[in-house]
Amino acid sequence: MGFGFPKQERAALIAAEPEKFHPPAKSDEQYNWVQAWLAALDAAEMRELVEEAWRMVVPKRVAAAHDERSHGER
Repeated sequence: MGFGFPKQERAALIAAEPEKFHPPAKSDEQYNWVQAWLAALDAAEMRELVEEAWRMVVPKRVAAAHDERSHGER
């Protein structure tokens, strides 16, 4: 699974958990992107990765509205 992730933090993430994360294809290294082995992630961790990637690209007001709506759901 590929997901958005700050590229300046990518090497540290991969080094910390190489059984879960690996670098993107060479052609994608210029982007804020990293890859994960799906079998190594549980549902909660996958959800967190997707939500944090989503936060990188949506306006802050959209993320804040999402937080307000979902605060009571968890």
